[in-house]
Amino acid sequence: MSTSERAHVVRGVDHAAFPTFDPRATIRFYRDVLGFPVVHATCALGWGPGDHPDFIHFFFDIGNGDRLAFFYYFGVQPYRDTEIPELIHRARHLAIHVDSEEHLQEYRRRLDASDWPCELQVRHETVESIYVTDPNGHLMEITRPLRAITVEDDIDANVSVDALMDVAGEDEPPLEKFLTTLSIFTLEFFRPLAELGSRGTDMLVCRRGPYIQIESVVEIRIERDASGCRNAVWYSSVAAVEDGRVSRWNKVELVVEPRDDTP
Repeated sequence: MSTSERAHVVRGVDHAAFPTFDPRATIRFYRDVLGFPVVHATCALGWGPGDHPDFIHFFFDIGNGDRLAFFYYFGVQPYRDTEIPELIHRARHLAIHVDSEEHLQEYRRRLDASDWPCELQVRHETVESIYVTDPNGHLMEITRPLRAITVEDDIDANVSVDALMDVAGEDEPPLEKFLTTLSIFTLEFFRPLAELGSRGTDMLVCRRGPYIQIESVVEIRIERDASGCRNAVWYSSVAAVEDGRVSRWNKVELVVEPRDDTP
């Protein structure tokens, strides 16, 4: 690393900023429900070009010296670009970190007792998260670690993004060409299976309609005892498998192997 590179080391997030069309609800949600203190506000009257609206820029403390900020522009009507697909709209979200399951459950309790209840709680491979849409339509995530990030995770991530760099310029999205997909219904008694199946590296987990789908470039393995499932649940858990095959499904484990494209 050069001297110039060493001199440009960032220290985290100073603040993330979003627009709000309902400042009263925004303050109720972040300050009164979630308990994030208001720590700064800038009132701008006659700022910028002549047609620039007056605004207030206010900040919430979200811990560790980081802040969440909102702009409220006076006289500007609520707006959302309907040309932006819902998938892309929901991808733009803020994730806030807490340290423990106890803290995560406390925030879920606060949300569920408010006008903005928790919409989803799910365990990903390395974190457990709750999701809620704030009063402005922004998706917000609160997350806690399930395990430490290891050197192996870093290596895997770099291999993955290097591969992405190689294929991203191709005409057709190539990821689906080598992914095995296991679909499990989103019913509560199937949830332990989905959580166990998604804990390995190289896994993607998403919800599509009535399914939780686990997508993997390696085999998906779920141990029966760890799931706590009874026979009726265990042997009715698989809704579908794409680009792979169930190689083992007995009283001990469920194994889904990737598609073999070798000649």
